[in-house]
Amino acid sequence: MGKLITFEGIEGSGKSTQIKRVAQYLSEKNVPSVVTQEPSGTGIGRKIGHILFNRDHMDICRETELLLFGAARTQHVREVIMPALAQDKLVLCDRFSDATFAYQGAGRGLDTEIVKMINDFSSMLVRPDMTLLFDLPVEIGLRRATERNNQLSEPAATDRFERENLDFHTRIREGYLDILRKDPGRFRLIDASRDVDVIQADVRRHIVDFINLKA
Repeated sequence: MGKLITFEGIEGSGKSTQIKRVAQYLSEKNVPSVVTQEPSGTGIGRKIGHILFNRDHMDICRETELLLFGAARTQHVREVIMPALAQDKLVLCDRFSDATFAYQGAGRGLDTEIVKMINDFSSMLVRPDMTLLFDLPVEIGLRRATERNNQLSEPAATDRFERENLDFHTRIREGYLDILRKDPGRFRLIDASRDVDVIQADVRRHIVDFINLKA
């Protein structure tokens, strides 16, 4: 079986940039890998994501939000992740079940046992083998996200979550750090406030060590 490595972090943490860069590096090293993301890793997931992230949908209730992410994960695990793992590929996933605990659990205040039940059911108990958590102050992350969104031509493409207040994003960051404290063996904490090249060197080092890739 292959390995599942997830990339997690608050808005503007740069994880999406880093996952693309390390995927290119692994390709150059001839490591069989798949790069994917949640909730938009499948065609069905992209349609669900349009509902979840569209800033015109600010009235989505937190329970609906949780179930939509769960539905997208169900499709994603079955259509993309499990087949790739069965082919002994390295799966690099931009967000996975930890994001649900951080956003819908810590951020929205939903009961963690309910979140766990939805996560377990939707993922068929697939668990990340390693998780890179990109951490930085919330204010810096949101500023980066705002600068990125200011370049978008389509207003509806602005992420609904990025429009939430500072307290919401602070709870998410604290939620991620709490997950890390409870499962330190799986996580690698990345200081995401640094230069992108410095961060990439860290990312490569952690992954190379984890999969025992020869230089």
